[in-house]
Amino acid sequence: MLQMSSEIKFFHQNIYSKLFGLLIIFSWLILNYFVLFVTRIDPYQEMAQKIFYFHVPSAWVAGIAYLVVMISGINYLRTKNNYWDYVGYASAEIGTIFCALVLITGPIWATPIWGTSWSWEPRLTTVLIMFLIYLGYFSVRNFGKSLTTIKSISATIGVLAFLNVPIIYFSVKFWAEEVQLHPQPEMMEQPVDIYYTFLFSLIVFFMIYMYLLNYRIHILKIKSKLENILEDY
Repeated sequence: MLQMSSEIKFFHQNIYSKLFGLLIIFSWLILNYFVLFVTRIDPYQEMAQKIFYFHVPSAWVAGIAYLVVMISGINYLRTKNNYWDYVGYASAEIGTIFCALVLITGPIWATPIWGTSWSWEPRLTTVLIMFLIYLGYFSVRNFGKSLTTIKSISATIGVLAFLNVPIIYFSVKFWAEEVQLHPQPEMMEQPVDIYYTFLFSLIVFFMIYMYLLNYRIHILKIKSKLENILEDY
């Protein structure tokens, strides 16, 4: 139990995790300053365009998180090493949070621009499908009986679910323009202030993902060891 206590304290006392957390907070404040006060206001979308710096990075990080789920799932199915289950499960949790942010910020932007908070256009619909798939993933994790079977099934779901990510990304090209509402800006053609603020937002959101991933993996390891200790009593 002394070892368990030291492991629980480790993450919070680790100087590197503290410094990284402070860096994220500082970067987040800088990002918000640039978004609100430095980058220009779009003449057509006006202030609604500012959501772009949070909506798009959320989508990209969700895609990265689901890529990690797929890679972890393949490795778990191949090795049955619990480490890959921790990584996959943690990344699935975080990716789904970012996916939910996409579904929340999208309608906020769409209401003044499209005149409606929701439209069943291809990209929105495929993102919603991904979100629902992962709700199913978590149902398997929480309501299954055999832990080994649960890990294998969820790993398989994580691998197969990633097939939807490229569909989301290329949905604006797969379907006819008549059913598309999503803008397709070429970032390299954007003004410098918009372009670099967007790149910085991607970095900040990725840093948040990495911090949360490290934290959740650590917690899952502790939970697993605690469950093993309780089983011995």
